[in-house]
Amino acid sequence: MDTIEEARRVLKIEAQALLELSERLDASFQQALQLIHRCLGRVIVTGMGKSGLVGKKIAATFSSIGVPSYFLHPAEAGHGDLGLLTREDVLLAISNSGETQEVLQLLPHLKRFGVPLVALTGNASSTLARAADVHIDIRVSQEACPLGVVPTASSTAALAMGDALAVALIKLRGLSPQDFATFHPGGSLGRKLLIKVGDLMHTGQGLPRVWTHTPMSEAVVEISSKRLGITTVLDAEEKVVGVITDGDLRRGIQRWGREFFDLKAGDVMTPKPKCIGPEELAARALAVMQTHSITALVVPDSQGRALGVLHIHDILKQGIA
Repeated sequence: MDTIEEARRVLKIEAQALLELSERLDASFQQALQLIHRCLGRVIVTGMGKSGLVGKKIAATFSSIGVPSYFLHPAEAGHGDLGLLTREDVLLAISNSGETQEVLQLLPHLKRFGVPLVALTGNASSTLARAADVHIDIRVSQEACPLGVVPTASSTAALAMGDALAVALIKLRGLSPQDFATFHPGGSLGRKLLIKVGDLMHTGQGLPRVWTHTPMSEAVVEISSKRLGITTVLDAEEKVVGVITDGDLRRGIQRWGREFFDLKAGDVMTPKPKCIGPEELAARALAVMQTHSITALVVPDSQGRALGVLHIHDILKQGIA
């Protein structure tokens, strides 16, 4: 058997199922979206078997965008877990057949407490679909499994519909990247959107600095001891007027030879250095460094005095790239 061709066949079947699903979207999708959007409690997702696994992912996705969501195992619900449901929740039930007994056993409880039900099924005439407040049709024309029994295209359709609901909620709720980052503080996006220059910059005794009148022999020691490859150069009012980098040292020695060490910092410095504010995102600082092919930025206060120095390694250590 040509396994590559078999894999292509599976992917084409599942891709076609999603295309057909997108063409069938109607008012029921919007109704389900509004139920979830207006929910004062949580979105409780349930499903059995493969549908349950899809449901866990949908619940996780909802939670990641700030929609409190939990997965309720339907078989465990009748043994105490029904206490998870409240009158302010919305139940999202997934069942391709719409006749999964463990899920149908939840219906009396939902009706008794008035919990809205959104059903994702592949059978609009099924018991679950008819009992739902909103039914979304996720039927597929065929499974990718050659036996026609293993959930493949149908589980993909359910998963994709969950993603469609989540992304539409992002738009409806006006969620910004910064909002999303607050739910992912440990992820790369969270680091990009939450870590600021002021969180990483070198300050106090770690801030390299000399004055315009400082001999270069001392400036070299300052650069070496602070190990950032740079020092700020300050005027009499302690405002930043320039920087001296490792590159400036090499070029200076090449130009002046031994006399270089008798010069003052003000004679060697690069004036008007690239700066960034402490409240700027570290990711923004990295972009500035990359644009100008430099490895450090000076962080001044509103009066132009040095608050700190940010090195590119401080950013990269945080996984921001």
